[in-house]
Amino acid sequence: MAGQVKGNHNLDFDSQEVKTTIRGLKDIDIELAFLALLTCEGVKPSSRWEKPLDDHGLGLLQRLGLLTKQIRRTVKTGRVVTETIFSMSPAYIQLYEKRFDDTPIDKSPPTQRFEGFLFGFPPCCVDEYIRHAYTKNSLPPEQQKILFHWACKDCKITPILLPDYLRIHAYVEKC
Repeated sequence: MAGQVKGNHNLDFDSQEVKTTIRGLKDIDIELAFLALLTCEGVKPSSRWEKPLDDHGLGLLQRLGLLTKQIRRTVKTGRVVTETIFSMSPAYIQLYEKRFDDTPIDKSPPTQRFEGFLFGFPPCCVDEYIRHAYTKNSLPPEQQKILFHWACKDCKITPILLPDYLRIHAYVEKC
């Protein structure tokens, strides 16, 4: 359908309410708006926003039908950071909360694999990233930069995801 992007909850991307909500998210950060729509559409089963997000931002995510949860984590200095997790499914939020609430941030391979699962990253890309981060791949730079994972050299999954990423990214940019 021209102008419409249909997902799990059949958001009408031509509706003024959706456009207003996306513009509000873009006012916070264009990447937040993009992550929100990728998650609404089921391209990503869940997403994490690592910057502060107030009640207004949470409300905008919820207006799109996303469930949200703020998770407290700590960095190596001991400083507490708040991450916002959002998903259409409570299961992903519960999994993230159970594993990471009130824990230090770590980049261990088991953590990266679990996060890759939660955030919809192809397992081959996660494994390659763990072994050799940012290995050259065949994607054009403008496509790699809109992904939230680094595509592995011979990925078979990322090319399947890319049309949705590109379509949703174009919508967010013009909204």
